[in-house]
Amino acid sequence: MARRLVCLLAVLVVTGCSATPEPGSAAGGSTTSGPPPRTSAPAPVSTSPAQGPVTLSFAGDVHTAGRLTERFQQPETALLPVAPLLAGADLTVVNLETAVTDRGTAEDKSFTFRAPPSVFDALRVAGVDVVSMANNHGVDFGPVGLDDSLDAARQRGFPVVGLGADDTAAFAPYLVTLRGERIAVLAADQVADSTVRRYSAGPGQGGVASAFDTDRLLQAVASARQQADTVVVYLHWGQEEQSCPTALQRDLARQLSQAGADIVVGTHAHQLQGAGWLGRTYVAYGLGNFVWWRSLSEVSVETGVLDLTVDDGQVLSVDFLPARIDGTGIPQPRVGPDGARAEADFAALRACAGLSDSPG
Repeated sequence: MARRLVCLLAVLVVTGCSATPEPGSAAGGSTTSGPPPRTSAPAPVSTSPAQGPVTLSFAGDVHTAGRLTERFQQPETALLPVAPLLAGADLTVVNLETAVTDRGTAEDKSFTFRAPPSVFDALRVAGVDVVSMANNHGVDFGPVGLDDSLDAARQRGFPVVGLGADDTAAFAPYLVTLRGERIAVLAADQVADSTVRRYSAGPGQGGVASAFDTDRLLQAVASARQQADTVVVYLHWGQEEQSCPTALQRDLARQLSQAGADIVVGTHAHQLQGAGWLGRTYVAYGLGNFVWWRSLSEVSVETGVLDLTVDDGQVLSVDFLPARIDGTGIPQPRVGPDGARAEADFAALRACAGLSDSPG
């Protein structure tokens, strides 16, 4: 909390303490059996000569619709109140739950969402460095919307994972080196939505990286393992309004761990799910909503930021900063006794997740 307060002062002067590094290179790879050995492959990007642990921050689903629409008309300030929650990290990742386009035809589904390209500017001001768009709303406006989303991110130099012009691009990791730590971030979707089924990325087919193509996802993780010290997989998965992970989630988490993932985090349930250790892999099944367009229930507005300090692929420390989404759709920190209760409630979710409170 202390480092976040320090960063808040800087946020008020500039635009955030979390520096967005230049994108690294993306690469596919051949299938390997089990976690491949780490190699001495050169770091794709060097942002600092200093060595030492790196702090990664993760938060849940981000939206721009409903009560948030007017806010995003001013991207330079839209998410500035969120910055203190994210400011202490070296790298921050969230899920962007929308297409980024003003064109295309809406898919035939109950909810479709779109955001202006300036959403990437707002995310950068908030301290977000990478977004996953591997979710059931990333292609809500068809191929035209998909092309626009990719173009908007490219024009702004904003890293997007889990969405691409084909499967090679969609499953490619974002690669960056921070203080000597080579980090790979991948993303995939495991929600059986009609849009995801229609727009799963494949050879010559743009769309989202589908976790239902398990072999392809595990291949991508194995390839990233050869290029990075720390491998992160961000997933959109699980059952809505369920606090316990499904058997499908738990099975995929085990496979990702075996393939070489050091960290697995996810969203989609619209509420928090358990977090803890699966062997040497840290798994957070659900981080809930984060910047959200409407309140569904009390649990739907409970959220938080997960800080993981890593070094050479090992998670050295875990810090969960609880928050509650207010009536404007913005998360507010929960502190004092209320914060302590929220942290205890989050820890209790581990019981049905099959995870440990320490690495095994």
